[in-house]
Amino acid sequence: MRRLALLITTAALCGGLAALGTVGRDGSGHGSPTADAAHPASTAPVGDSSLTRAIAADQQRLRQVPGDATGWARLGAEYVEQARLTADPSYYPKADEALHRSLALAPEANTDALTGLGALANARHLFDQARDFAEQAVAVSPAHWPAYAVLADALTQLGDDSGATEAVQQLLDRRPGTASFTRAAYDLEQHGRIDDARTALQQARDGAYDPADRAFCQYQLAELDRNYNRTQEALSGYEQALHTDPDYTPALAGRARAEAALGHSEDAVRDYTAAIAKVPLPQYLLELGELHDSLGHAEQAREQYRLLTAEQQLAAANGVVDDLTLGQYQADHGDPAQAEQLLRAEWNRRHNPLVADALAWALHRNGHDTEALDYANEALAHGWNNALFRYHRGEIERALGRTDEARRDLSAALATDPGFSPLQAPRAREDLRDLS
Repeated sequence: MRRLALLITTAALCGGLAALGTVGRDGSGHGSPTADAAHPASTAPVGDSSLTRAIAADQQRLRQVPGDATGWARLGAEYVEQARLTADPSYYPKADEALHRSLALAPEANTDALTGLGALANARHLFDQARDFAEQAVAVSPAHWPAYAVLADALTQLGDDSGATEAVQQLLDRRPGTASFTRAAYDLEQHGRIDDARTALQQARDGAYDPADRAFCQYQLAELDRNYNRTQEALSGYEQALHTDPDYTPALAGRARAEAALGHSEDAVRDYTAAIAKVPLPQYLLELGELHDSLGHAEQAREQYRLLTAEQQLAAANGVVDDLTLGQYQADHGDPAQAEQLLRAEWNRRHNPLVADALAWALHRNGHDTEALDYANEALAHGWNNALFRYHRGEIERALGRTDEARRDLSAALATDPGFSPLQAPRAREDLRDLS
C-alpha cells in the first residue's frame, strides 16, 4: 500500500482508454454500495454514437475478412462496452460469440480475446472466470495493461484484498491514467484512505483531456463527496460532469441521489426517471423505488420494483449472475428468507465486503443476529468507512442488546453520510434517539 500511494503522487498521467466493460463500484456498471454489488472504478464512458459506428464498421469488415482474429476480438470488446452503456445484456451473447471466434482463429497468444473474455465475465459477474482469463492474458503478455484492469476488477469483487491492490499497482506501472487512477482511488477508499483516494481522482481529472474521460472523473469525485458528508459539493460535481458530457447518465443518477439526500425530492424523482429512461440499471430502479417508498408513494415504488425484477430476469437470460442485487431487494422489500439463500450463494462465490454486508443484513432480517454480526464485522474489517455498513451493524448490535456498540455505529453512519438512504437514514436517527 505504501508503494501504491507513492506512485499515485508521482506518476505522469497518460491519455486514452480501452473499452474494458468493467463492473462498477457496486459490481454493476456504476456505483453505489446501496444497490448492486460497485465498484472497481469503470473505464471512462465511450460516446454511444461513436461506439455504434465502430461496431458497424467492424461488422462490415468481418463480413469481408471473416478470418480476422483481431477484428473479432475488437468487435467482442465493443459489444461488452455497448452493453455497459445501454444496460442491454443481449449484447453479451454476441460478445461471447465474437471473442470465442477470435480465440478459435488465433488460439495462441491472443491477449485481446482473453482480455475481452475477462471483461465479459466481469460484466456477467462471473468474477472467478474473469480472473482466470486475465491471468492467462498476463502470462502471455506481461506488458498488456488492459489485462491488469480486468484482473484488478475481478480480484476486487472476489475479495482478494492484497491481490487486487497488486493488480492496481501493476496497472499503474504500465498505464498511469484514468483507468488506473480511478481503480487506485477505489482501492484506497476501501482501506479508509479517503484523502488519498480524492488525490488520485483529482490527478485523473486533471490529466483527462477527452470530455468523456473528464466527466467520468468528475462523477467519481462527486461520488466520493456524496459518500462522506459533502453532499452539496457532490451535487456541484455531478452538475459539472453533466456540463462536460450532457449524455453521461451516471452523473444524472448521481445528481438524483444528492438531491434526495438534500430533501429535493421532486428533483430527485425527475432525474432518476430521466436516467432510467436512458439506462434502466437495476441500481437506479431500486434507488427510485426506495425514494418513492420514503415519500409514501407505494404504487410508484411497486412499479420500480416490478421493473427491477424484469431487468434481473433479462440479465439472467443473457448469462448474468446477480444474486447480490436481488438479495438486497428481497431483504428489504420481499422475502428475507429468499434473500438469505441468494446471498449465501453469492458469498460462496466471492468474499467481497459488499456481499458480507448484504448477507449480514439478510441474516438480521431473518432473526439470525449472532451470525449476522460476524459478517457485518467482516464487511468493515479492512477499514472501509461505509455508512450503510455501519448502519447495518448498528441495527444488528441493537437487536443483540449491545447498546453502546449500536449507538457508536449508528452515530458513525449518520456522521459519515447523513443521507445514505432515503429509507434507512431516518430509521437510523429514530433508533439512535431511542438508544440515547
